Amino acid sequence: MSTDTVIAFDFGLRYTGVAIGQTLTGTARGVATLRCRDGKPKWYELNKIVDEFQPQRLIVGLPLHMDGQESEMSELARAFAEQLRQRYRLEITLQDERLTSKIAALKLADAKDIGIAQTDHELAACMICNDWLQQQAS
Repeated sequence: MSTDTVIAFDFGLRYTGVAIGQTLTGTARGVATLRCRDGKPKWYELNKIVDEFQPQRLIVGLPLHMDGQESEMSELARAFAEQLRQRYRLEITLQDERLTSKIAALKLADAKDIGIAQTDHELAACMICNDWLQQQAS
């Protein structure tokens, strides 16, 4: 089994959470909450993260309605994923992220205590990453 590093994103218009994950350990941890303007991060901040962690794949949370239908935010997340693909030339995966933001808001205090994430955006990115990692392990 290969050991891959992945970076996961909880895309948002004002903030995008970023988490790093490892296929070897099957774990993720938050690394940043990027301030965005209309969904666009400061690319130099993201460049630093990608340069530091050298991922093999990028995972973008795909916000869906509870019935699985796509929304306007789904389209924006897809556009963000395409920008990442063009900029970094890495494999991109879209990962269902239903309810991650709500769950992250509820579990943030625990995540801070154990050092997994500092913001609900980072924790949502961790959850997106962990979901993908679990799928790979099964």
